[in-house]
Amino acid sequence: MPRYFFALVLMVFFLPSQLSGQDTWNLQECIQYAFDHNIRIKQQNLNTQVNEKNLQQTRLSALPSLNAGATHNFSFGRALDETTYEFTQDQQVQSSNFNLSSSITLFNGFQKWNSIQRDRFSLKASLQALERLKNDISLNVASAYLQILFNHELVQVARDQLELINQQANRTRKLVEAGSLARGDLLEIQAQAANEELNLVSFQNQLRSSYISLIQLLELDSAGGFEVEQPALGRLLDREPLPPVDSIYQVAQKQLPRIKGAEYKLRSQEEALDIARGQLSPRLSLNLNYGSRYSNIRERLTGMDSVTVPIGRTQNDVPVYATQPAPSYSGYPFWDQLQDNASTSVMFNLSIPVFNGWQVRHSISNARVGVLNAQYELQLQESQLYKDIQTAHADALAAWKKYQAASKTVESRQESFKYTSKKFEVGLVTSIEFNTAKNNLIRAQSELLQAKYEYIFKTRILDFYQGKPLTI
Repeated sequence: MPRYFFALVLMVFFLPSQLSGQDTWNLQECIQYAFDHNIRIKQQNLNTQVNEKNLQQTRLSALPSLNAGATHNFSFGRALDETTYEFTQDQQVQSSNFNLSSSITLFNGFQKWNSIQRDRFSLKASLQALERLKNDISLNVASAYLQILFNHELVQVARDQLELINQQANRTRKLVEAGSLARGDLLEIQAQAANEELNLVSFQNQLRSSYISLIQLLELDSAGGFEVEQPALGRLLDREPLPPVDSIYQVAQKQLPRIKGAEYKLRSQEEALDIARGQLSPRLSLNLNYGSRYSNIRERLTGMDSVTVPIGRTQNDVPVYATQPAPSYSGYPFWDQLQDNASTSVMFNLSIPVFNGWQVRHSISNARVGVLNAQYELQLQESQLYKDIQTAHADALAAWKKYQAASKTVESRQESFKYTSKKFEVGLVTSIEFNTAKNNLIRAQSELLQAKYEYIFKTRILDFYQGKPLTI
């Protein structure tokens, strides 16, 4: 036998020792690990967090606003003296202004409320998108997991066939040495043994590829120590009547995230339409303001003093004086000015849209298009779900019938192969007839395995549509 066959066999037999570890992974562990490490799930989690923040911000925007402000001014030259209300020249003035304002929208066509509802449904749609992504990953992991189990059984079938053909080769060698069979029969059996060895290597490579596919789905850093659990699948082949397509659809329509997410998107678009319509309504708001000011040149009036001032002259040009009151001033402290200059105002603001270049009308028109698009998307998802259930239901029934037929075929091929083997041992049939019987048995066994795993996977999908946990 060529040496490279031995090298390939050693390489592939070495693979299970690399993949075997202290523990095996069941399907639930694989799915949970994929949930924790999948990059797309992490990205969708971030999108959900953004939608949560948007909803929080929209809710907070409905609260009254409160703002404080302060300014400090330096001016040089001509200035108004706030004490005497006269203009002064070459004056250096420092002044400060302080204000506190609050505003609340009393009515704006319920735009605030509808904005909260829109963002709430957007958040729910985002959560459903996350659940849908998890469902898709769960099904992909389950499919890859079952593919590994399928390839494991194919490898075992190939090993059994290789062992059987080797045993038959030993018997044939003895018959040839005894003169009961021609040497050509031995050469044919040895060629078939080499072919079975090649089949084993091929199936082991398929097993390795299926492991790699699952490892990539799980985002595992290394394949070392990874091996899946091989559960008993006999109970999954117990034939139970499949529920009708319509009953499965009724359950799936109420709980699957792909439908609920489309419904929430529709609700979000409907709220967006109400927001656009709200722009046609008058807007009523309440504004409250409180402010004060300070100036370094301002003085406080403390009283009235008597001062003598000239009021004219006599005929002899003698000045005439009179006594009259004059205000007296003193310093005006900072805090006293703030207290005395404080002012409060309350203002109601009513805005009525009359004409704005048809912007509101265009917004309403675009929002209606968004609602129609969301309705079509919901109809599309419902229609696609029904088709998927129909297909899975039909595939499950077909796989079950195929499994039943393949089981009968395997039984008959096994009996035929046993009978042909006995006849070959006594020289009643040729090696070609023996190989034909053996190949027919292998083909029937492969078809049986394929039908078995196809039936298991399709029934798991139908269970998944009905809200049952994805288990094997």
